[in-house]
Amino acid sequence: MKTDDRAIRVREVRRQLARSGPARTRDFDDDFAYITLPERDCDLLRDLIIAEQAETVVEVGLAYGSSALAVGEALVSRDHAYPRHILIDPFQEDMWANVGWNLLCSAGLDPIATLLRGRSSDAFPRLIADGLIADAAFVDGSHLFHDVFLDFYYLRKIVKPGGLVIIDDADKSSVRTAAHYFEVNLGWTALSDPFAAGTWRPVADDPSGASVPRCRAFRLPDVLSEPRSSDFLPF
Repeated sequence: MKTDDRAIRVREVRRQLARSGPARTRDFDDDFAYITLPERDCDLLRDLIIAEQAETVVEVGLAYGSSALAVGEALVSRDHAYPRHILIDPFQEDMWANVGWNLLCSAGLDPIATLLRGRSSDAFPRLIADGLIADAAFVDGSHLFHDVFLDFYYLRKIVKPGGLVIIDDADKSSVRTAAHYFEVNLGWTALSDPFAAGTWRPVADDPSGASVPRCRAFRLPDVLSEPRSSDFLPF
């Protein structure tokens, strides 16, 4: 299948999902709308990965597959020799009934996608041991501070120097705080701002506070270096 045809097929599945929702959701009101990354934000994610010319992308969290389809569309939109999309989701079968993975397969993305059905804290060390180097990552997994921090810790070792780490739910206090450590102490630089045209939400769910884009992207330093403990800056 030609590159253009593959991208068109993925785009059609993405649009159908955005219009009609998934074949099955959890038994919560408006669960798909609550969980999934909105279509406009997915478009911006796709465009950023295309602009980055990323060939290997790691994604934490699959759920209903909206962001994964956008990443997949980006990967097949360019004439890469070996596009690769690695997804990590311990709950894809039990909680999400394989909806996201089935959509990726229906879009013809399974030849380039690998689903690791375990926690990222277990999957990342194995990927590091296997020598994986990614061009970019998209993080939308657990929002507990220690889990987010650990995802960032491992991605710093997996994403190439100068690569991108893109996060969802950047308005959440736990996610913002974890990211801020890597900005202040490890030289991650926030891009300005590829998601400005996307969804904005109040910080920490405080309607009286400032609003920010729900997604945020960081450029890793060109050289991976370890700071001294004495260089630690409060964050």
